[in-house]
Amino acid sequence: MNKAEIRARIEAIGIIPAIRVQAAEDARFVIETISDAGIPIAEITLTTPDALDLISALSREHPELIIGAGTVLDAKSAQRCVDAGAMFLTSTGLDVTVVGVAVKDGVLVLPGALTPTEIISAWKAGADMVKVFPCSQLGGDHYIRAIKSALPQIPLIAAGGVRQHTVANFIHAGADAIGVGKDLMPSEAVRKRNATWLRELTQRFVALVKHARSHSGESTEGVVTFR
Repeated sequence: MNKAEIRARIEAIGIIPAIRVQAAEDARFVIETISDAGIPIAEITLTTPDALDLISALSREHPELIIGAGTVLDAKSAQRCVDAGAMFLTSTGLDVTVVGVAVKDGVLVLPGALTPTEIISAWKAGADMVKVFPCSQLGGDHYIRAIKSALPQIPLIAAGGVRQHTVANFIHAGADAIGVGKDLMPSEAVRKRNATWLRELTQRFVALVKHARSHSGESTEGVVTFR
């Protein structure tokens, strides 16, 4: 897949799972399970043990998946991720040198940003989408709505505290995608290798995004949510 196809796939599904686990084997289990259940996207954070080796292996073994790197904090790390086969780069904050590496190599880049100034700076640096993190601590969907109203041309990913019962609110507020972590992959489910639990949560999040998009522009009052 080229960069445009990767971005289109992410936007179509609207969910970016952040894989932040204790072992590479845990990450592989989560990624393979949720991809089979409907989210063929994974942000493997560099805090995951052997993250680069895992990115490289999964990119080779599962070319149909969109495997990206998260918590990419500097240009050197960004280059190593690209060389390992990462199809997108993202982080918890903005480092324009990371964006520069992605732009140079033609890789999708979704830098983290929080304030309007950071979001604009990320966009001007060449970001394809901007991950607003941690948005829940700064007003949640109300903050996303305010940013989107002022900067409608910038595609936003709502991340940091997005829960099942707030998915619809973020989509209605204008988020082009959501970033999810522990709510999609509870530590107990990972530890017990409970694939059924992970598949159920995956299908639930996919349904929530689809339902919210189909009712975009409507009031969130009375919208059915899944728990």
